[in-house]
Amino acid sequence: MPRSTLRSPVEFLDGLSAELYPAGHLPGAASLLLTYATSERPYTLFYTGDFLLSSSRLVEGLPLEELRGLKPDALIVEGSYGTARHPHRRQQENQLAERINRAIAEQQSVLLPTPTLGLGQELLMLLRSHHHFTGRNLDIWVDSTVAAGCDAYLDLLSYFPSAVQNFARHQPLFWDERIRPRVRRLSHEPDNSKAAPQLNYPCIVLAHKTANLSQYCHPDTGPWLLLLPTYPGRIGSVESSILQKLQTSKSLQSQIQAGQLTIDTYLLGDHCDGPGTTQLIHNLRPQHIIFVHGSPTYLADLTSLEELQNRYHLHSPAAGVRVELPIGETFLQPAAPETHYEGELTELETAVMVTLPDTLTSDPRWQNFADTGLVEARWQGEELVLRGLPQRELLSQDSETKVPVSIECCQNCLHYRGQRCWNQASPLFGFKVTPEGYCPAFEFSPSALEGLLDDAGS
Repeated sequence: MPRSTLRSPVEFLDGLSAELYPAGHLPGAASLLLTYATSERPYTLFYTGDFLLSSSRLVEGLPLEELRGLKPDALIVEGSYGTARHPHRRQQENQLAERINRAIAEQQSVLLPTPTLGLGQELLMLLRSHHHFTGRNLDIWVDSTVAAGCDAYLDLLSYFPSAVQNFARHQPLFWDERIRPRVRRLSHEPDNSKAAPQLNYPCIVLAHKTANLSQYCHPDTGPWLLLLPTYPGRIGSVESSILQKLQTSKSLQSQIQAGQLTIDTYLLGDHCDGPGTTQLIHNLRPQHIIFVHGSPTYLADLTSLEELQNRYHLHSPAAGVRVELPIGETFLQPAAPETHYEGELTELETAVMVTLPDTLTSDPRWQNFADTGLVEARWQGEELVLRGLPQRELLSQDSETKVPVSIECCQNCLHYRGQRCWNQASPLFGFKVTPEGYCPAFEFSPSALEGLLDDAGS
């Protein structure tokens, strides 16, 4: 949108004006401040829609400093990611770049299904500017649908952040066959899986999420890594149309079984996580908060936060339900949704049994939690946290390369669980790490120590 329309109140009805602020979600996405001026006082409402505080490769984040202390009477805010805490945007990008870099080093080509706008263009900018790929003799191919989205971005280049415009002054934003890595359009995309595009392998392909994936992941083109974006808060988390292709394509299934096609997921969030959402709220300081655009369970998690309940009037209405927002009047906070479940603990001779009420299973998240029937327990301060182990993680654990117990690496570390580091003293805390990784906070696990002692005794 033209810059002149941002941060400038526009009165479109008598006493009613609107002011737009960048939302940080996609190019052109905006948040809205509505003001209705009366003889007694002005009434204000701030609406975010999808928003992100962190800056991405092509979009500046929502300008929080410009909104600090706004104190609107009501805030309508999306809660797509609920209270979940995610790594910072740059850390997410680095984790994704590292995964792609590792695949290319292992002579795997990488296939990235994306929507027409948004994610595909962000991935291209990441691949062109990240240190793992700059100057690398590598081809990045873009199918016609995603390429059309890139062309639309180029038509709006003058409205992009100054850093993006400066980049475009020195080299093309997307299409460049001169500077490595080369970014090229796919000139033809065959409809049948028996004819693969004539590409140099390994390479990276950005294809539309509805494309026939088997035309790229072909037996004659070498091994492939299929990277699927995850969408926290959605049932299944991964694009259902892509999963359906994987389940129904005999060609893809045969390649998976032959070890020629590996599937992995990544997160490149374009919404605020829980801490980001609460940060916006505490800076705006509204009287009423209405949570929208998220799964009912995620929105219930937000309305259950004690730090919000103590300061604001919280609402999470169902669609079509009228919400009364009394301003400056006595208001009783609605009861928070029940998110805690009381159970029983029984200590047996060789095990501990935890019994919980079956009302847990009515939550849509239960299906993912109980996927394999296996759980992992870990201490978090004085609390014991349970986490369900999904099939993908179990399969990945089974395929991990075994390393000698004498090596100080993540696989032999006391704090390595579920492919992640749980040592708060480590810079890798909370991140997914490789079994062969190492950091200064390493501590031998009991099983590794036993192996060392056995080796020493023999």
